[in-house]
Amino acid sequence: MKNTQSKNLFNEASKYIPGGVNSPVRAFKSVGGDPIFIERAKGSYLFDADGNRYIDYIASWGPMIMGHAWEPVIEAVQKAAERSTSFGTPTEMEIELARLIVNEIPNVDRIRMVNSGTEATMSAIRLARGFSGKNKFIKFAGNYHGHGDSFLIKAGSGAVTLGHPSSPGVTPGTAQDTLLAEYNDLASVEALVKANPGEIAAIILEPIPGNMGCILPEAGFIKGLREICNKEDIILIFDEVMTGFRLGFGGAQATLGVEADLVTYGKVIGAGLPVGAYGGRADIMEYIAPNGPVYQAGTLSGNPIAMTAGYTLLKHLKENPSVYTDLAKKCGQIEDGLHPLLQEKGIDYQINRQGSMISLHFSNSPVRDFESAKLGDNQHFRNFFHAMLEEGVYLPPSAYESWFLNAALSDSDIDHTLQAAKNSLEKL
Repeated sequence: MKNTQSKNLFNEASKYIPGGVNSPVRAFKSVGGDPIFIERAKGSYLFDADGNRYIDYIASWGPMIMGHAWEPVIEAVQKAAERSTSFGTPTEMEIELARLIVNEIPNVDRIRMVNSGTEATMSAIRLARGFSGKNKFIKFAGNYHGHGDSFLIKAGSGAVTLGHPSSPGVTPGTAQDTLLAEYNDLASVEALVKANPGEIAAIILEPIPGNMGCILPEAGFIKGLREICNKEDIILIFDEVMTGFRLGFGGAQATLGVEADLVTYGKVIGAGLPVGAYGGRADIMEYIAPNGPVYQAGTLSGNPIAMTAGYTLLKHLKENPSVYTDLAKKCGQIEDGLHPLLQEKGIDYQINRQGSMISLHFSNSPVRDFESAKLGDNQHFRNFFHAMLEEGVYLPPSAYESWFLNAALSDSDIDHTLQAAKNSLEKL
């Protein structure tokens, strides 16, 4: 494939934008080469500036669950834009989206809209601290909760891709309140709780991580965290920015059968527009301004176009649960097709999958946490990524990212993907 125009655009972007991109994982640092500039997308396909077409397996990192330019959302957004793009005042559509979520998610009594997943997680931690009167919190190595200072300590995703799991600019004072545990290791959590008695406000985690590849919680891990939080009066926060309304309408909470005290959302609830949210128990959420003393605000929070897009998509997903069944089936087809190809090649690999999230790790040991995720053969992944790109399949440009399927993927798209995988593996 020719990528002349993408190269030209990247060179031009690098004159004005740090690294030529507005989010680090887009820069292809993990896989080498220059990023592809996308001009438009429709259904399951991306079209780049050179006219190449790709089957899309990132879905804008999750939100395009029905596929790109899905007509009901596009039509609703166009009508909303005619009424103005922002008011800076309350609107009825904020109520509609909030009511839909609160009525359907049992433990979300109140919800506050914000503008990004990062803003949602930052706000949830501040709220947990303010409500509990305690300062420290536990996060897990390889779990990514956005680029807030407190979270950039052994973060997954782009932080690992660039080789800087702990970012400069994070002060020692901030870092000392972040306690680091190992995912799928209850003993590491219990040790931190014991070492910091009465000081821990919250435990935050991706219940099903997607930022060190798709990682599955082992039996008893999530329920064990719930029990620790109940016993120690610690607020349990699920970061469902990726998994919320993607794994099922109830997200990871429903999938795993464990309820958190606070939940953060993003991605799907904006249908591709910038939006995030955090919600949970009424007594905690009422501690936010203007009712409570914990301050959080945003001029564009509850933006009418984002609320309209999110409501349109979530209403469809609520009324059509078969979307999730079909997505899981398609994801299963991909997994079932990859196994014999990888086995025939005789290459070490692990496949992790949950619903419509899947990741391929070139590793000879199970990938269950941050340390095991780092053991994968990144050179194999780089070669595989570029070979798949040449075959017209766009995968996440990092071994530390989950693939995300969309409902527009056809059987022929899946067949093409598996043939592309066969061809690409022959080149390793």
